[in-house]
Amino acid sequence: MTIITTRHSADMRLGAAIEALNRGDLVTARREVEPLVAGAQVRIEAWLVLAIATRLLGDYSVSETAADKVLEADSGNLRGMMVKGDCRAAANDPRAARSFYQAVIAAARVASNPPQDIVDELPRITAYCQNTVSDYQAYLEDYISRAGVPRSGRFQQSLDLLFGTKQLFLQQPTVFYFPGLPQIQFYERSAFPWLADLEMATEAIRDELLTLLETEQGFTPYVVDEKNRPHGDFHGLNGNPDWSALHLYKDGAPVAANVARAPRTFAAMQAAPLCYCAKRTPGVMFSLLRAGTRIPAHNGMLNTRLICHLPLIVPPGCALRVGNEVREWKLGETLIFDDSIEHEAWNDSDQDRVILLFDIWRPELSLEERAAVTTIFEAIDSYGTGVGQ
Repeated sequence: MTIITTRHSADMRLGAAIEALNRGDLVTARREVEPLVAGAQVRIEAWLVLAIATRLLGDYSVSETAADKVLEADSGNLRGMMVKGDCRAAANDPRAARSFYQAVIAAARVASNPPQDIVDELPRITAYCQNTVSDYQAYLEDYISRAGVPRSGRFQQSLDLLFGTKQLFLQQPTVFYFPGLPQIQFYERSAFPWLADLEMATEAIRDELLTLLETEQGFTPYVVDEKNRPHGDFHGLNGNPDWSALHLYKDGAPVAANVARAPRTFAAMQAAPLCYCAKRTPGVMFSLLRAGTRIPAHNGMLNTRLICHLPLIVPPGCALRVGNEVREWKLGETLIFDDSIEHEAWNDSDQDRVILLFDIWRPELSLEERAAVTTIFEAIDSYGTGVGQ
């Protein structure tokens, strides 16, 4: 297989070295190219031939020097990085070797037509990376254990990110980002004292829901296109009743007809710090997810609120992922999460799942900040309508 091709301007000796390398005559390739790299002006191809030939001959000292010369001239040269990784691996420097191998792997993945000799090596260097990461993790875990370091939840998360067992998910709201808020995927129920009274009303809320489900009157698709906006396609869920809702609050105001049908639910919600923000929130609804339906990964519009799920009908096989963490709904136990972080949900059961969904202000926002956020959305919503102008 051809590893290197000559340029028209290459002299005969470099051409002979390349031909020898390509036919596997490593000794000849080295003999032909060594006089060339001793000159004042050395082409990168000469250093590369020397790097590859001596690496295959096991002369890692010369090979690494030549690879360094290649990378000085072209820092992204895949073959140069490959040889450099091999030399670092031979020197028992797995962290350095892995860094070069990972760079080769990443570049090969995005290249439209990576060199075949590089493609052939990917399984080998990928296996090396995986094995050394496992060794590295085991070493650090043992070191931490022997040091007696206490492991908080946050410290463990930092280790998960360090080891690559979890991915970093941050707030990425699609419309409005408020800086300086903590990156928390799920909040714990114990941080919200008002939840106790709401959860005590679970049975009464569920009874009202069961009555509503007898006819499903008032349930409408969760994702609905706006008349004066371009048509979107949220993974086939636009206008799809497989994910539907019955709203007690919509566009920031109570829906009188539905409130009259679920008065105990509406009353129970009044103790919650609902997120009153212009005509956008709060949203309070019974959210129904049909059997076999999945809500694909997405991010919410703003990070100044938290979403709450009070589970009411939760068959096995239903769960919610926020960032790296997956939690199952449990009857009467509220899940509170930041929907500006990537999240998804699924119902893999053969029954429908229903929760009471509502949004609350993030507890980290002061009253003044909440008022400021409300004001900016009032301005956004009034723009172009003549209101407030």
